[in-house]
Amino acid sequence: MAKEVINREENYSQWYNNLVVKADLAENSAVRGCMVIKPYGYAIWEKIQAALDKMFKDTGHVNAYFPLFIPKSFFSKEASHVEGFAKECAVVTHYRLKNSADGTGVIVDPDAKLEEELIVRPTSETIIWNTYKNWIQSYRDLPILCNQWANVVRWEMRTRLFLRTTEFLWQEGHTAHASKQEAIDEAEKMINVYADFAKNYMGIPVIIGKKSESERFAGAVDTYCIEAMMQDGKALQAGTSHFLGQNFAKAFDVKYTSKDGNLEYVWATSWGVSTRLMGALIMAHSDNNGLVLPPKLAPVHVVIVPIYKGDDELKQMCERAEQIKKLLAAKNIVVKIDDRDNVRSGFKFAEHELKGIPVRLAIGPRDYANNTVELARRDTLEKCVVPVAGIDEYISKLLDEIQNNILAKALKFRQQNTIKIDSYDEFKEKIETGGFFLAHWDGTPETEAKIKEETKATIRCIPLDAEVEEGKCMVTGKPSKQRVIFARAY
Repeated sequence: MAKEVINREENYSQWYNNLVVKADLAENSAVRGCMVIKPYGYAIWEKIQAALDKMFKDTGHVNAYFPLFIPKSFFSKEASHVEGFAKECAVVTHYRLKNSADGTGVIVDPDAKLEEELIVRPTSETIIWNTYKNWIQSYRDLPILCNQWANVVRWEMRTRLFLRTTEFLWQEGHTAHASKQEAIDEAEKMINVYADFAKNYMGIPVIIGKKSESERFAGAVDTYCIEAMMQDGKALQAGTSHFLGQNFAKAFDVKYTSKDGNLEYVWATSWGVSTRLMGALIMAHSDNNGLVLPPKLAPVHVVIVPIYKGDDELKQMCERAEQIKKLLAAKNIVVKIDDRDNVRSGFKFAEHELKGIPVRLAIGPRDYANNTVELARRDTLEKCVVPVAGIDEYISKLLDEIQNNILAKALKFRQQNTIKIDSYDEFKEKIETGGFFLAHWDGTPETEAKIKEETKATIRCIPLDAEVEEGKCMVTGKPSKQRVIFARAY
């Protein structure tokens, strides 16, 4: 089964597409550009959701839900916002169908035209700030720290499972504050929450930075981002957090009475990650045998495969497997026993490798007699024989080791593929092989656009922790205070 996955080195794009389908994560739906997230894929998303949701609540946020439909007039209130999303909006114009006159099907009822057309949610700033106007009167009503888990629709012409689909799942935080600094602190806090999650749960090291002006979220004063490197050397924006200033408060006239009795506009942030994280998880770690899942996000931590001949041996092996499962369950380790009798053990091994289950145990008659199991770890494909006695402690520590190893491998790959560069000619040559390039830029959108047009590379971010370094723009030779990260991206 795993052999059917196309070689990653030969065709990275096709390898990714095949792996998403063959590992039972998702498939294309009957609706163009939309996907069906299958149970195994959704189980991983649920692990992502649960971990992030706890992190949000630990930082004082609460969940709410806002409408899927947004009046079109709301979008016209914030000019840069509508400009940024206009080409991606799906619009509802009618509310009823009726049978066609010739009886061949249904048509839109022309008498059921909406008084005001509705936009299917591409993002929720407008509907939420229209709502916050009713919630905020005084400084005592602030801050508001809301998050929602929802779906959004952005009409995409070129789609790809998890990475870019017309409809996708995400969370979006929307907060309101009494001061500029408090809002900036919130935006920075949440991008650091995302970075923490990417590193410690996904096993993906990320670079935290600010977007250039041309790459900012539509309607934001500043956009913070985390950028991750995939195994083909391309960047993937894994999360964003936006300082919105007072733009949406002014657009929707959201004011509060300060402690001094003055009427002031509220300060805002928004931040979000999506099912694109599933794509990042696949592309950052997986190999030609299939998925490699960090234990913290794996729906199943350990699979046990009985090796047997006949019903009596099967019963024995399954009894031992149940004993082990009980021991591991006490350590909050999720175990699956694969006792199917219609496929061979070799098929099972390949299938569980394909699905990225971190640890596989095999129990045969010799193992049963010796009170041992054969253990295979997914991240390195190494095998060993371990005693059943103390197996709960052993696997508990091993899962931590696998989690750390996956991160270390990804970090090493990024370090090996991140280089400083000063020559534009050299940049144009090396960008073809992928990687992160630290280069000086003169700060102008014209130079940024020229680089993008000539190389398809963009400024991924201006790193927050970058050292001040005097230099010259690699294109124009104009002075620069620090290097920024260029890369081709998904």
